[in-house]
This record gives sequence, C-alpha cells and structure tokens, in this order.
Amino acid sequence: MAIDRSAFYDERRLAIVPMGFCFPGLDAKGGDLPPRTECRDTWHDQVFAAMPQLELILVIGQYAQAYHLGKARKKSLTETVKNWETYWHSDETGCRYLPLPHPSWRNTGWLKKNPWFAEDVLPVLRSEVARLIS
Repeated sequence: MAIDRSAFYDERRLAIVPMGFCFPGLDAKGGDLPPRTECRDTWHDQVFAAMPQLELILVIGQYAQAYHLGKARKKSLTETVKNWETYWHSDETGCRYLPLPHPSWRNTGWLKKNPWFAEDVLPVLRSEVARLIS
C-alpha cells in the first residue's frame, strides 16, 4: 500500500477485518484451515455495518473474494484479480472493491508468474490508498 507504520495502524483510517473471527485450526500441512462460517456469520456483517463510511475494501484472498464479490467473482483467484476493474466501480454505498492475492510468503511464486499485478494493480492500490488517507 506504500504507507508508513503510523498510517497502517491508525484505526481512524484503516481497518483490518478478518473473514473469520475465530482461529480455524491447522490443516495437515500446517496451514490455516478455511475461515469458520459460524464465526464469519456471527461477526462479519456486524463489523461492516458499524463502518458505513468505508470507501475501499481490499478483498484479500479467495475466501474474502467469495464472500464480498459473490457470483461476480471469476473462476480463480488469478482471474478475479486480473479483472480487478470489474469490481472497481462504487456499489450502492459508495464503496469500491479491489481483489488482491493474500500477501503471504506462499504467494511469491504467484507474484513471479503474474508480473501484471505489480505493473497494473499495485499502482492503483497505492494511489487510491494515498488519496484516502490524506
């Protein structure tokens, strides 16, 4: 996002909202299991309802994309992110959506295979975040 630490942790400007509010446990390989639906269903909509001023939601990872973009998302995370402009328009609340891959070390290979992400998507993300936090 190209912002400093103080902006990233300023709760008046930025919120980090997980898909699940409960630790889902680990899979056989040591990675996190998918978000638990009962936790998401209990908390997620309430948290977003408490923040009607939102102008941008970074939809990070496949579970967030499935939830926030619903049937509008593409068949894969790569296709969804590549077609980011499809979701860039404001919804009825005035909020924009930007689908992104999860910023995990596991996605280093994905980033290398998809250089268009750094060239096309990251500049838009950085510009919009700079506009919103200024």
